Amino acid sequence: MSSHYDLLIRNALIIDGARRPRFSGDIGVSGGRIADIGDLTQARAEIEIDAQGKVAAPGFIDAHTHDDRLLGSDPAMTPKVSQGVTSVITGNCGISLAPLLAAAPPPPLDLIDDGGAFRFPDFASFLEELESRPAATNAACLVGHTTLRVATMSRFDRAATPAETAQMQALAREALGAGAIGLSTGTYYPPAAHATTEEIIAVAQPLKAYGGRYVTHMRHEDDAIVESMEETFRIGREVGVPVIISHHKVVGPRNRGRSVETLALLAKAGERQSVCLDCYPYTASSTILRADRIALSSRILITWSTPHPEFAGMELAQAAARLGLSQEQAVAALSPAGGIYFSMDENDVQRILQFDQTMVGSDGLPHDLKPHPRLWGTFPRVLGHYCRELGLFPLETAIHKMTGLTARNFGLKERGLLQPGCWADITIFDAAEIGDAASFDRPTQQARGIDSVIVNGVPVWREGKSTGARPGQVLRAGVAA
Repeated sequence: MSSHYDLLIRNALIIDGARRPRFSGDIGVSGGRIADIGDLTQARAEIEIDAQGKVAAPGFIDAHTHDDRLLGSDPAMTPKVSQGVTSVITGNCGISLAPLLAAAPPPPLDLIDDGGAFRFPDFASFLEELESRPAATNAACLVGHTTLRVATMSRFDRAATPAETAQMQALAREALGAGAIGLSTGTYYPPAAHATTEEIIAVAQPLKAYGGRYVTHMRHEDDAIVESMEETFRIGREVGVPVIISHHKVVGPRNRGRSVETLALLAKAGERQSVCLDCYPYTASSTILRADRIALSSRILITWSTPHPEFAGMELAQAAARLGLSQEQAVAALSPAGGIYFSMDENDVQRILQFDQTMVGSDGLPHDLKPHPRLWGTFPRVLGHYCRELGLFPLETAIHKMTGLTARNFGLKERGLLQPGCWADITIFDAAEIGDAASFDRPTQQARGIDSVIVNGVPVWREGKSTGARPGQVLRAGVAA
């Protein structure tokens, strides 16, 4: 053991991310990595943090984000580091900033656009910018199938031609070669809804050679969810790569309780192929505003509207009344727009969170005017409400679901664990206090109980505010960095 470190965390309750029992000790960091863990009482460091018995865990890895643009527009990454997140997985739901040159991309790509964000002709140039202008968090980036469709097709209301499919496959191969960790799809959304299973299998073919993952927002999460799951499993089997189902849920009043069925299917599929999932700890979802979600939802909140920004934060029913329109007509009048949909059952959410292969992902939309509170509250909500208050799982399991399990499933080497040799991504929090403060009425409230957040050995969050440091790295599947 060394007698001097760059950073020393003293008196911590260490939970290592691998579901091993907690223990008390110190953590010494040198060169951005964990050097030693144990009794380091006699050691000294350039920076010392007294954890005072608080938990030191691996920095949380957000398994599902739409932070592609946020990494550049707000590199402090305050919504994430304030809740203990040190790495984000971007490019989900088929939506990635690259490779695409487009002034006004169609929904849902506009969820991450500001009228000029789609300016990367290839994935390499996107990652190069992230590396030249680092953020406070690390980023592992997926390439989106919807983005590839928009880049190669003039019409989306049909399957791709063989030539278009070949072009998408070539773009996917370039992205994976540049460092994308996988391919995501969003066949729920109009630009990709007409893609056939065979098109996706063809576009995804380069994944196996690069060790990439197939990550999907499936076609259906309501009545036809089983059929969508079977399609997803088939794609993974035929391409020969691990499958990750995004924000797994069962939607609509007719489907309450069907998580028993879907989780059994996931467990059975997991016996013959690599399958896992992520989940956020809320009964409401959020995406673009769509009329077909009205019948599935008990209420809908407007998160943003280009023609009517004054309605952000208002219920759709109330906005429709003010406009003198039906809710379906109001959706057309408000669009392009975003919405929060209350359409899930709490028992299903808890059952999915408890499933052994479930990771934690926020699915936050950072550019919404009135975002879903999951953007700011997901990880503290799991640790506070579901772990401490409801006792769904031990703290060691909760931490594993947002660290070691996520790093393993996405192939992020030397991340997600507190072990000597691993990169020093560390979150220190008060287990008795941690909890979400963000609500649907006040969605951008900072979480409680986060003491310090360290990325690659550098503190990025201390005493309730950003330190200004930007030590984030681009993470590539299977690459230690």
